[in-house]
Amino acid sequence: MYIEDLKFSLWADFIERDYLDNEFKELIDKEIINGATSNPAIFKNAILNSPAYKEQLSTLDGFSAKEKYEAVAIYDIRKAADILKPLYDKKDDGYVSIEVDPFLCDDSEATVAEGKRLFAEIGRDNVMIKVPATEAGYIAMKELTSVGIPVNATLIFKKSQAISCAKAFRKGVATYGKSVDTVISIFVSRIDAKLASLGINDNLSGIYNTADIYAEIESMNVDGCRALFASTGIKDKSLPAHYYIEKLLAYNSVNTAPIDTIKAYYENGAKDKALPISPDVIKAHFQKVKNAGINFDEVLDNQIVDGLEAFKEAFKDILESL
Repeated sequence: MYIEDLKFSLWADFIERDYLDNEFKELIDKEIINGATSNPAIFKNAILNSPAYKEQLSTLDGFSAKEKYEAVAIYDIRKAADILKPLYDKKDDGYVSIEVDPFLCDDSEATVAEGKRLFAEIGRDNVMIKVPATEAGYIAMKELTSVGIPVNATLIFKKSQAISCAKAFRKGVATYGKSVDTVISIFVSRIDAKLASLGINDNLSGIYNTADIYAEIESMNVDGCRALFASTGIKDKSLPAHYYIEKLLAYNSVNTAPIDTIKAYYENGAKDKALPISPDVIKAHFQKVKNAGINFDEVLDNQIVDGLEAFKEAFKDILESL
């Protein structure tokens, strides 16, 4: 755990084969990170741009594009899980996440089937199956946790999504009969980038929206469930690289960030707790946003759609290239 007193974890939002063999291990050994996440966009950049995958792909002639993708992704996730296993064994997280096919986001049965299949094929207890927070996704979250599969609920922008995720996890854990580790991944910097394009340039809307959702997750007190802060690389280059880690430092939370962001925080970031933030402060900020003529709820709805489309587009690019 990166900060023991706060039960705060720092995970690397990056997967790539050469990195797993080298820098990933160094970051773990230095106790800088204690977990990892992936998504279709991360795998797209790795598979399409790194020569490390060419040898394995050359052995997969006759496989479908999705089978090729899963073969290389499962290899990397297993490798990351094995490297992280000592942390998992001592109950210091040690998780790595893999996302189900984003094109299944509106099909609960297919999402459950793929989540169970991937978890079984990877064969590592310290893997989280990543499921988008859609209506079908909530059903899948409940079903997966009900058989003890750890889940990373992703693409959360709204409090209502987080509540639905937490309720799904609560039902799943009750069926399973014991705690299951889960995270609810709240996306941050994309909100500030969108607000900046609408004339709100203070880089606070993502922070305050996330703080509000974090407080709700904590209040629900679901066994094994934590808030995870995602999309924490800066979009505004005038900000310090570690801005979103520092501003969201909170008890019983996880922050998953790009490698350069993590390094910047390790070198220069403050270690003082930043959350919770007063509900009155949050309310006043969003009144200012409303007074500027911005429908924030509509902004969030569009972010959810855009996020799903971005993951689908990345996945489509991978399959077409393979």
